[in-house]
Amino acid sequence: MSNLKIQKVFNASWDDYLYSHNVSEEQEKAACSIIACKSGALGCNVSICEECGHQEIHNNSCRNRNCPNCQTVLKELWIDARRSEVIDGAYFHVVFTVPSELNPLIYANQKLLYALLHEASSKTLLELSADKKYLGAMPAIIQVLHTWGQELNYHPHIHCIISGAGLTKDMKLVNCKSNFMIPVKVLGSKFRGKFMDALEKYYKSDKLILPGSLDKFRNSYEWNEFRDSLYKKAWCPFIKETFNGFGNAIDYLGRYTHRIAISNSRVISTEDGKISFWAKDYRTNERKVIALSHEEFIRRFLHHVLPKGFQKIRYYGLLTNSAKKKRLTIVFNIQNHRRFTSKYACMKKADMLYEMFHIDIHLCPCCGKRSMFQRFRTFDDVTMATG
Repeated sequence: MSNLKIQKVFNASWDDYLYSHNVSEEQEKAACSIIACKSGALGCNVSICEECGHQEIHNNSCRNRNCPNCQTVLKELWIDARRSEVIDGAYFHVVFTVPSELNPLIYANQKLLYALLHEASSKTLLELSADKKYLGAMPAIIQVLHTWGQELNYHPHIHCIISGAGLTKDMKLVNCKSNFMIPVKVLGSKFRGKFMDALEKYYKSDKLILPGSLDKFRNSYEWNEFRDSLYKKAWCPFIKETFNGFGNAIDYLGRYTHRIAISNSRVISTEDGKISFWAKDYRTNERKVIALSHEEFIRRFLHHVLPKGFQKIRYYGLLTNSAKKKRLTIVFNIQNHRRFTSKYACMKKADMLYEMFHIDIHLCPCCGKRSMFQRFRTFDDVTMATG
């Protein structure tokens, strides 16, 4: 299939890569899932036209969160669920990054330090938002972890959507009065402090893994010098976009939630043991072509496979799962309405697929009549029909 370009690279070069590289269990699982996806190796479902007898075979998808072929339906469902949690008012997209010097340490301690990225980001936003100088209330926050740059380089960072409205401690709804309620320099300083404070505690309690070139940090003098150099750097979060209306913000964030390191649409060629793909150069704002060997592409791709069970999307403030229903009910009562409701929650699979992609799974491509009998066993099998 022409749209399975990344799968083609893994098909051609995975065995050689596995022979010469050490990979984690989760990385191997991701690679094998990508290879098997929609190939027939995972089984299939059959659609039969009751009018003319035409048959369509839909090979099953792998459903792995790292697979470039399996995210479309999940993304649409996620967006639909989040839109039902709309709060009227402005929303902001904030990105938290760390100095590149931290990258080797983060990669060696992925589960621990990815969680710290989430924690430091959310605590920064919540603590500053609670300050009456800025908002004086608890906002709604959605965070997504990404680990890559445009060239598949390792670049861990957090995307946040934060509401410009929130609930005060006495349950009153307040709105921010400026383009962004918290100055970027204040965000950066607070984020750096929270991240580094927790990192120092991890070091002193021997929770950090320090392999290879990081072994030097077992010497406390080396560590202290490294730590102090990070404090001297300016940690600069930035605002990517502001929105008037949560619906637009959620559609925008939907592009980030189920995105993987690279999509098939960016791939130009996979021939002769090499892969070339488009990448955006953010310094010039222009596109350029990146060419890599299959081996190097797979190596970079696998760097972005998250640890098993790690939740890359997390919710804070008004959207914290334990109190979300109660808090949102209060907000909607104050606003006298809920702007959006879930569109897909009660839909049948066929109706959902048509609403999302205008694909009529009952329409026979042979005789043109709506007489195809579909045999989908699970919702995930519907992703077959999206190609």
